[in-house]
Amino acid sequence: MDDSGEKVTIDEFKRLEVRVGTIVEVSRVPRTNKLYRVIVDMGTHGKKQTVTSLVDFYKAEELLHKRIAFLANMKETTFAGERSEGMLLAASEGDKLALLTIDRDVPDGSRIS
Repeated sequence: MDDSGEKVTIDEFKRLEVRVGTIVEVSRVPRTNKLYRVIVDMGTHGKKQTVTSLVDFYKAEELLHKRIAFLANMKETTFAGERSEGMLLAASEGDKLALLTIDRDVPDGSRIS
């Protein structure tokens, strides 16, 4: 186990609002090579838009309806003119990437801890 990263406290971890969401829309961001505009349904927490660089890893139809872990309380920013209100969480190593997905039936918007 690599122990070189900075340690966080439980209170710092609790500040992260990671929730279950379902991807309900995926489209390419115009004039970019690697970006998708993704809409995530967060259940009673509404829908969130994000911009993600997953074009090299997933086809749009592979992302649609995927149930994922979503960081919902990131500060809003803009990429290529598109609003980004959170982040899809993924594992990566070298040129491999895998989205963190939900393996049981829990409601969209459920908090991940």
